[in-house]
Amino acid sequence: MNYYHIWCNLKDSHKDLEFSKALDAYLGHLKSIGVLEKWTLSRRKFGFGPQNLGEFHIVIEMKDLAQLDAAFGVVAKRTGETEARHHDIYTIVADFQSALYRDFPDPERGQP
Repeated sequence: MNYYHIWCNLKDSHKDLEFSKALDAYLGHLKSIGVLEKWTLSRRKFGFGPQNLGEFHIVIEMKDLAQLDAAFGVVAKRTGETEARHHDIYTIVADFQSALYRDFPDPERGQP
C-alpha cells in the first residue's frame, strides 16, 4: 500500500466543517472512479505536534504507484466534476505539504 500524506492549515479556521465536507465529496468522488482505496482526515489536538506541519492531516491510501499515477492523471486534467470538487478545497487551504510513504518491508524489497 502507498500512503499519500497531506498536512495543511485553513485560511479561515471557521471553515473547518466546510473543509471536511468538501474533502469527503472530493475524495469520495476519486474513490468512486477507482483511483484511491480510502482516506482519513485528522486534526491536531491541543496544539500538539510540529508547528511546521499543518493542523489537518490527510492520509490517502493507494494500492500501488500505478493507482497513484491514475489519480494524478484525473486531477491534472483540471476539468469537470473533479476540478469543481478540488476547487472547493484548494481555495480554503493554506500551508500545503505532502509526502509519499509505503508499507515496509514491501513486496518489491523482498525478505532476507
